[in-house]
Amino acid sequence: MDIVEGGIAAVAAAFSGWAAYSAMKAADAADDNSKVANQTAELARQTAEAVAQIERDRWHKELTPRIVCRLTQERGMLELVVAYEGPTTLGKLSVVSLTIRDDRDRSTAPALGGGLPLEEVKATIWGPYRFTSRTPEDNTGRTATPFSVEPGDEMRFSVTPTFPHRLYGGDGNTAQWRAEFLPKDFRLWVGCEAEGHKPWKLMADVPHEDGVSRDPAGVLAS
Repeated sequence: MDIVEGGIAAVAAAFSGWAAYSAMKAADAADDNSKVANQTAELARQTAEAVAQIERDRWHKELTPRIVCRLTQERGMLELVVAYEGPTTLGKLSVVSLTIRDDRDRSTAPALGGGLPLEEVKATIWGPYRFTSRTPEDNTGRTATPFSVEPGDEMRFSVTPTFPHRLYGGDGNTAQWRAEFLPKDFRLWVGCEAEGHKPWKLMADVPHEDGVSRDPAGVLAS
């Protein structure tokens, strides 16, 4: 091989190496671009999902059922009236559940020496009224039988004053118990379900005065 041919071969080898290097760099760049594109697409997806969730939560809040509760003796007996006032766009509530709340959270109250065991604390309704009827899951009168209701309709439940636990006032003094608890609000959890929506958990504090109503205080959990 003469000098000219050797030079040509060297130049060709150089160009071949440069081409391979350029191809490798181009492949790396393409891979980087692909990663960036994937990351951008994932960020866009997450952003869209976050915006959609915010919109769903806003719509869920706007559709919160308006449940009004009141105590009445207009039919000659003490009743809790539960009225579903809307919104009409939500339509029928397929399940409404009522659970009586205590005057305060006593679920973690420690049992003092010689005091009421926690199981009996939980079994006692620390409030003015209980439901007259019983459910298979509850024989204390704390819960009502779940029901469905259309906008503009109402349901009525017979209620009766609660009884003290066995140690109240030393010997379960009923008169003293009712003097303490009957003036208090009748406190309720109101669970609402509608087809195609997440459930709502509302609370209602119903004054004991006959004929006075109060809206649930708001959404606690969805």
